[in-house]
Amino acid sequence: MTYNSKDLKDMSNAVRALALYAVRVARSGHLGIVLGAADIITTVFANFLRRGRDKFVMSAGHGSALLYSVLKLAGYKVADLKSFRKVGGLPGHPERGIDGVDVTTGPLGQGVANAVGMALAEKIKSTDAIVYCVCSDGDLMEGVAQEAIAFAGRYKLNNLVLLWDDNGLSIDGTAQTDSDMLMRMVGAGWKVLTADGNNFSQIARALDSGKKSKLPVFVQCKTVLGQGSRLENTSKAHGLALSDSELGDLIQKFASQRGDELWRDFVQKQIPVVENKEKYSLPHVTMQPVGGAMSTRELSGIYLNELLKAGAKIIGGSADLGGSTNARVESSCDIKPNKFAGNYINYGVREHAMAAIMNGVATSGLHVYGSTFLVFSDYMRPSIRLSALSGLPVIYVLTHDSVAVGEDGPTHQPIEQLPSLRLIPNLNVFRPCNGIEVMYAWRRALLEKSRPSCIVLSRQQIKLVSTPLGSELSRGAYVIYPSESKRVRATILATGSEVPLAIEVAKKLGNAVQVVSVLSVADFRKQDVEYKKQMLAGLVVAIEAAASAPWFEFADVVFGIDEFGMSGDGAEVYQKFGFDADIIAADIKNKIK
Repeated sequence: MTYNSKDLKDMSNAVRALALYAVRVARSGHLGIVLGAADIITTVFANFLRRGRDKFVMSAGHGSALLYSVLKLAGYKVADLKSFRKVGGLPGHPERGIDGVDVTTGPLGQGVANAVGMALAEKIKSTDAIVYCVCSDGDLMEGVAQEAIAFAGRYKLNNLVLLWDDNGLSIDGTAQTDSDMLMRMVGAGWKVLTADGNNFSQIARALDSGKKSKLPVFVQCKTVLGQGSRLENTSKAHGLALSDSELGDLIQKFASQRGDELWRDFVQKQIPVVENKEKYSLPHVTMQPVGGAMSTRELSGIYLNELLKAGAKIIGGSADLGGSTNARVESSCDIKPNKFAGNYINYGVREHAMAAIMNGVATSGLHVYGSTFLVFSDYMRPSIRLSALSGLPVIYVLTHDSVAVGEDGPTHQPIEQLPSLRLIPNLNVFRPCNGIEVMYAWRRALLEKSRPSCIVLSRQQIKLVSTPLGSELSRGAYVIYPSESKRVRATILATGSEVPLAIEVAKKLGNAVQVVSVLSVADFRKQDVEYKKQMLAGLVVAIEAAASAPWFEFADVVFGIDEFGMSGDGAEVYQKFGFDADIIAADIKNKIK
C-alpha cells in the first residue's frame, strides 16, 4: 500500500510528536530538524524503504530523536524514547547496534561517506538495494562528505539517494554551504532533483524519478528549521531553545491519533525479511620464512597476494598509494564504474573518505582494508575512531612508519601517530617485525568481528629476525631474543623496525640481556602479572622510532623521538636521531653497572 499525502501528513505529525516528547523528557536535543525534516523521513519510511533490503542513514546525526521516533513507529525494536540521552538509554546521536541504525553518525559528513560505502557494498554484492541518506547543510560543508560525493559520482553509484534538508541555517547563522550546491553536485556526477521538503507529492516524485537514474541521486528538499514553533527559520531553533510548556504545546499540536493508527497499520503489513549472512572462512596460507632484509610492507604484500590467490574474499583499496603500500598486489582486480566484480578500489587522494566509506562497506559484512602512509592516518582519524566506536572490523594498512622514510622529510615522517592510534579504545595496533608477525597481524585482523585493526609497516628494508617456535604472539609481546643467563639484567622492548636494532644492541651488551618484540601494546597490557614480570625483567629499555612518553608505562629508559624529523637519506636520518646500536648500547651499559 502507498500512503497518500493526507495519510503521510498524519503519520509525519505523529513522528514529530513522539520526537518532541523525547527531547522534552531529556531536556536536551535538537528540535529544529524534528520540525523541519519529519515529512522527508516519513515519506521514505512509509512509501519507499523496503525493510530488510534497502538501507537508511541519518547523516545529520543531531536529528537522532527524529530517527528514533520514525523507527519506533515503523516497528523497529527501539527502546522507549523516554530513555533518550540518558545513561543506558538511546544515545544523543545515532549509534550502530540500535535496530534500524547501521552506522554511527554524529560528526557531520561521516554519514554521507558511510552511505556511499553502503551503496558500494550493495553493488559489489550485486543486490538491488537502495541506500537513502538524509543530510544537513552542515554535512555538506564537511570535507569528508565532499570527498565521498566525488567518489560516488566517479563510480556511478545509482543505488544511492542523498536527501538534503536545505533550511539555509546552521548554529552560527546563515549556512556556509557552496553558493551553488546543485551545480557542485552536477559537476561531481550526480543527478540533481528538487522538491519542497514539506510537499509529500514532490518528495515522492523525486524519489520515483531517482529510481531511473544511471547516476547517484541528490534531492534538494527545501525546509524551514523549527517549522511551527515561535523560533522557526532562526538559528536558535537548531537546539533546545523552547521552554517546557512551549514543547508541551507543540506536542499537543502535532499529536495525531490517526497518524499513530496508520503507523500501526504499516507495521502489520510489513513482511519480515531474514538476511542470510555467509559464514566467513579465511583460507589457510602459511608465510614462508624470509631471510636477509626486506621491508615489512613487502612482506605484507606477499602474504596478501597469497591470501587472494587462495580465494580470500577481501575488498582492498588505497588512497592513490596502492603501489607504495603494497596493498595492490598481483591478484588484485580493480573495481570500476559499472564493473563491481573486482576486489580493489582506487579511492583517489581521499584518505578521510576512504576510511568512512570502508565503515559503510563493513556494515554489509564484507571484509575491507584500505591503505595509506602512517603519517596520513591523521587525515582519517575521525573515521578510524568511529570504526572502533562502532565495532567494525575495518583494516588500515599504514606504511612508511618512521623517520627512516628519509628524503620526503618531516611532513612525511610520523612521530606521534603510532602512540596516538594506540590511545583509541577498541582498536588493534600491530607493528610487526618479520613475516610471522605480519601473517599473525593480517589473520587476526581478518578474523575480528567487532574491532578494527591498524597494521603498521616499514618502507625501509630491515634485517629479518626469526620468531622462536612456540612464541605466543596473541599475548602481544614475547621474547624474540632470549638471554643466555638465568638472571636477566636488562630487557629491551622494541617493535617493528627497531626489533633487529634491539637485538644488535643486546649482542653488544652480553648474555644477560633479552629482547622482547611488542607486536601489540594493547594485548600485552591485558596479560597477567606473572607474564609481565617475565617480559619486563631487569632494567627495562624501550626502543621505538616514535614519541617516547607512552613507553614509560613499562620501561625505565626510552629511546624514542620527541621532535619532528628531517630530510635526508633514510638510514642517515635514522642514525641522526640516535637509532644506532653502539650509541644505545653504551648508554644502557652505563645504566646497568
